[in-house]
Amino acid sequence: MNNLEIQIMEYLDYCKFRKNLDLKTLKAYTIDLRQFKDMVLQWNIEPFEKNSINRYITEIHKLYKPKSIKRKIASLKAFIQYLEFEEIISSNPFNKINIKFREPQLLPKTIPFHTIQTLLKTIYQQKDLAETEYQRKSIIRDIAVIELLFATGIRISELCLLTPEDVNLASQNLLIYGKGSKERMIQIGNPEVIQALQAYQHEFADTMNVCGYYFVNRLKKRLSDQSVRFMINRYVDIASINLHITPHMFRHSFATLLLEEDVDIRYIQKMLGHSSITTTEIYTHVSMTKQKDILTSKHPRNLISMNKG
Repeated sequence: MNNLEIQIMEYLDYCKFRKNLDLKTLKAYTIDLRQFKDMVLQWNIEPFEKNSINRYITEIHKLYKPKSIKRKIASLKAFIQYLEFEEIISSNPFNKINIKFREPQLLPKTIPFHTIQTLLKTIYQQKDLAETEYQRKSIIRDIAVIELLFATGIRISELCLLTPEDVNLASQNLLIYGKGSKERMIQIGNPEVIQALQAYQHEFADTMNVCGYYFVNRLKKRLSDQSVRFMINRYVDIASINLHITPHMFRHSFATLLLEEDVDIRYIQKMLGHSSITTTEIYTHVSMTKQKDILTSKHPRNLISMNKG
């Protein structure tokens, strides 16, 4: 085992046990750093020299899209900062490297409001059509999942990691553990969403307590991100919706629809758990419905009449 591999393993242990990073971040760091290790070993070059880092950055620009490149550079930069802090290396090569590059701004994909209506109606109809008790219980859970995704803008990973203690229906509060182990509290304001969660808890309370997670699968284990994706796809097909819908699109729709209702963007930032308002501001570019309404009804040109009287 070479020194670089040992250093990466020690850093990943530090991230896991000292920094308490979530599993997704650890997985990304592992993939990115092992890829870096494989490349520098293949090239037979010193890993922490300026030319080596530049060569690696150039290579990943050939292989990946900007979003992946940005993540891989961030993973490597964090690793090297750790090595410098621990005095394993004497200087940080990133201090002499310009890593800025033009990243296209991809606007988040949202679900049209009428499509959300259709999807929810379809799921509730499926509950009434359930032929077995197992089907009925499964659909009750599916309703609770999708209602909560839309009602709170919660990330799919956050939803799947909820515990029974995080969901307080008496006070109608949801405690969410977000990125970087940051907590946020969000209110569940709609009575039908509360009813959906109450129905779910009534059916699954025992399983939830045994499993330790709020949303559970048929094996009495934690519901996975992938299971939620399959669930949404199934109901999209049943509803004959001609749109690929992902769990994250409910989050985008939550933010965009609130903006169109004139909710202050700072409140939306807090509800989404964004550390920077810049991240939330991308939704201001999406809300074309609101833009049209403003320019149609509020523009001063409406005060100017060219009719000859």
